[in-house]
Amino acid sequence: MPLDALRDLIPPYARDIAQNLGSVMDETILNDQQKWGCFLASAHAIGVAPVVRAVEAHATTVLSPEAMSAAKSAAAIMGMNNVYFRAIHLMRNQAYTALPARLRMNVNRNPGVEKLDYELWALAVSAINGCGACLDAHEGVLREHGMPEVQVQAALRIGAVVHAASRILASEAALAG
Repeated sequence: MPLDALRDLIPPYARDIAQNLGSVMDETILNDQQKWGCFLASAHAIGVAPVVRAVEAHATTVLSPEAMSAAKSAAAIMGMNNVYFRAIHLMRNQAYTALPARLRMNVNRNPGVEKLDYELWALAVSAINGCGACLDAHEGVLREHGMPEVQVQAALRIGAVVHAASRILASEAALAG
C-alpha cells in the first residue's frame, strides 16, 4: 500500500493527523536516509501492520539494505532499552543506576550506517516509547556532533505522527474486526 493510500485510510475525525503525515513525508529538513530511517524505525517500534507495510514499501525505494536493517535495529534495541532505562529512571531506589545493565547492545556501537543517522532513529523511537533518559542521551549525542535542533525536532515530529496514525488505524481495525 502506498503511503498516500495509508493517509487516505485515516478517518475524518483525525484529519489533522492525515495532513501532518503528508507534511512530514514531504519535509526536507532531514536528508532522505535520515527521514525514511525515522519513518521505518518508528513504524517498526509501533508494529501496526498496515503502517509497517506501507512505510517499508516506500523505504525500500530510498534506503540501502544496510540502512533498512539499521532502522529496524534501532526499533528493536530501543524497545528493550527504553523499557529498562525508563524503569531505572523512574524508580526511587537509585542503587539500580549504579548496577551494570548486563544487556547486550552492540548494535549501538556499530549500526552499519552513519552513527548520527542511527542516533536520530533511536531518538524517534525513544520518543514513541516515552523514555526521558534515552531521549536526553540521544539528543545529547546529536547536539554534541552539531546536529541542529530543527533536525532533532523533525525526527520527533515523524515519530509523533507515525505513532498517531498507527494508533488511529489500529483503533479503526479493532472496530471493524
